[in-house]
Amino acid sequence: MNLYTQNRNWKVFLLIFATIIVAVSLWYTNGFINKVSRSEKDQVELWAKAISKKAHIVNYTEKLFSDLREKEKRYVYLWAQATRKLITAGPNDDIEFLTGVISGNKDIPMIVTNEEGYITASKNLSLKHQQILNLNSKNAHIFTDYPPIKALYFENQYNYIYFRNSNTYYQLKRTLNDLIRSFVDEIANNGLSTPVIITDSTKLNIISYGGDIDTNKINNPIDLASYIDKMASEKDPIIVTLTKGKYYVFYDESETLTRLRYFPFILFIAILIFLITAYTLFNISRKSEQSKVWAGMAKETAHQLGTPISSLMGWNELMKLNYPSEEGFMEMDKDIDRLKLVSERFSKIGSIPELKPSNVIELIEGVTNYMQSRVPSRIKLSINNKLTDNCLLNLNNHLIIWVFENLIRNAVDAIGANEGSITITISETDKGIGVDIADSGKGIPKSNQKTIFNPGFSTKSRGWGLGLSLSKRIIEEYHKGRIYVKSSAINEGSIFRISLRK
Repeated sequence: MNLYTQNRNWKVFLLIFATIIVAVSLWYTNGFINKVSRSEKDQVELWAKAISKKAHIVNYTEKLFSDLREKEKRYVYLWAQATRKLITAGPNDDIEFLTGVISGNKDIPMIVTNEEGYITASKNLSLKHQQILNLNSKNAHIFTDYPPIKALYFENQYNYIYFRNSNTYYQLKRTLNDLIRSFVDEIANNGLSTPVIITDSTKLNIISYGGDIDTNKINNPIDLASYIDKMASEKDPIIVTLTKGKYYVFYDESETLTRLRYFPFILFIAILIFLITAYTLFNISRKSEQSKVWAGMAKETAHQLGTPISSLMGWNELMKLNYPSEEGFMEMDKDIDRLKLVSERFSKIGSIPELKPSNVIELIEGVTNYMQSRVPSRIKLSINNKLTDNCLLNLNNHLIIWVFENLIRNAVDAIGANEGSITITISETDKGIGVDIADSGKGIPKSNQKTIFNPGFSTKSRGWGLGLSLSKRIIEEYHKGRIYVKSSAINEGSIFRISLRK
């Protein structure tokens, strides 16, 4: 198991661990929210039952007032009958009961008029009603809403008895109205902060509202109708029947509970953003650190090579003077030049290289010619140029040549002891050119196709894992291009693609 396999396993472990943390957090939070939701639902149900019970009490009180009203009305009729009987009573009739009924009225306001509307008698009038001098069917409303009682008191002459409910009744009636108004306010201003809208039987006219509710919805008829429909679709309205008719109580979840329902999703997104950010920063930091390490190693390698190369150059020149006819010193010059090239390449890895316009076709042909004499004869190395003309790109020749040499060497290693071929195809793309290095080697497993560019990764027993890593750095960081495995199949070969911008 190599370093990158271990890293991948650690990443999988951390991902699973983070997923477990998120799942447990969401499970606990969701359970808590459901508990709060059930608690609020129970409270709303108790609140709804309280509304119904209190409405029953209010309606019962109204029934008592209604009975009192009818009782007073019957008493007035009885009083009128007693008055008529008393007027027409003979000397031998018992009038004690009649006088008892008449004198028993201590609270019901009454006005007795003749047929012309003039007041002949009154009882229990307030200061306001004592000012009335004439009362008939046209102006009776200033005193009462009840029709008068017509009473015969002498032959064909009638009296008209106007009456209204007692002062006690109207005091109790005001108390009932205050009770109803207080009842409606208590529904609207519930202690649960539950949004509540109370309407009349048309479901359009608002009697009252309260709780966590947006007043803009109340003031906008379209928004109000939509909001009431939403309330009704989610929760059946409470129907309350009072003295003034049928009321509908629409209610919804509190704003606190609504926000809590979104909390798990916000928590999940926050944790996800945190994990992605942490992972990204970790990768950037790791890659930056690796880049500095490899760049430092490259510069140090170039520095270390500089001293022996200079020494070799001096000794070689000295040997040439002593043995001018020796041909081996010419070959040593080539090797020294090669070492100087390698040293120069390493030095450029550690610094920002200079890019100059270069003919990429000539560079690739030069690399191919150089490598052709250095690869086994069983391997065929060829170029397939699909470009119609020469293409100039801003390149650093030393580094680009190194990339192609490295890819060709890797292709040779992939073919191994078998016969094979390496084909370099140059073609035009939308943004520049693409160079494909195809070999007929053993191929790359799919699991390794992304990790092969990581520093230190190598499938060779004695490999350092630097070639492809440095090639990626040269292509993508210095030349703003891209290098990747275009395709690969086991025992069929691989194709590496280098994309360079024009």
